[in-house]
Amino acid sequence: MIQAQDRRGFLRTGIAAGAAALSLGSLGRTALAQAATKPKFKISLAEWSLHRTIRGGKLDNLQFAETAKNEFGIEGIEYVNQFFKDKAKDAAYLAELNKRAADNGVTQLLIMIDGEGRLGDPDEKKRTQAVENHYKWVEAAKELGCHSVRVNAGSSGEYKEQQKLASDGLRRLSEFAKPHGLNVIVENHGGLSSNGKWLAGTIEMVGLDNCGTLPDFGNFYINRGTGEKYDNYLGTEELMPFAKAVSAKAHKFDDQGNEANLDYARLMKIVLDTGYDGWVGIEWEGGTPDEYEGIRLTKKLLERFQ
Repeated sequence: MIQAQDRRGFLRTGIAAGAAALSLGSLGRTALAQAATKPKFKISLAEWSLHRTIRGGKLDNLQFAETAKNEFGIEGIEYVNQFFKDKAKDAAYLAELNKRAADNGVTQLLIMIDGEGRLGDPDEKKRTQAVENHYKWVEAAKELGCHSVRVNAGSSGEYKEQQKLASDGLRRLSEFAKPHGLNVIVENHGGLSSNGKWLAGTIEMVGLDNCGTLPDFGNFYINRGTGEKYDNYLGTEELMPFAKAVSAKAHKFDDQGNEANLDYARLMKIVLDTGYDGWVGIEWEGGTPDEYEGIRLTKKLLERFQ
């Protein structure tokens, strides 16, 4: 027989256990609710989206972070080195970029590097020079707290020879970037780099975990002059296993708010099916509407898939 004292203790224990179970259940429901509302990926802004505005003198690189946040509600930015070409080693300038990003609650994600030579140049001296030309941007990206530098894998020659040359330059640059905590990511950006199979194979040849890709939805033209093109969806699928960033290119919208030439639902399914949950960068490149409206339309489209 259970004594009165024991019964009271048993009841207190049972009540406490029940309360704990209810509490855990509540916490579980909260966690599930948070998981359900958490975006599947984050939206960033590539500075190239504003290249006409910047080149027209209506916006300065120093204003990019503020513009991304206040005009578009975007909290991640991707710089283009062309817009501060002589500032890679300017400590005061980089400090000002850091200050403005911090003041606006914006994360500086990467620097897109162009015009520093071909990392797969057949001439060994030129290839080495190209690798070394990128060093200053790696150092600048570290100073800005970026996770990556975006580079090109330009080369010439036969298919396999270009892979060999490009992988050599990329490996050397990635080895330099490694102790800086930086990734080297390659965009499909013309030539064989816009062949998804070629670029994926090149990254595999590099064989370093800080060398990856930046798949661009719209940059699968191998030769724009001749119209030679790689399949956008196959290319994206081939590059996503190595992706450390994604570029959501857009040129034109229809009346329903869809990109007129690209099936974004299909592309974003490819992206998300790999488990990618990082930043997807808006890169508006159309002529009409203007850059500001093009960015807003691209953001609205991407938000459908979050």
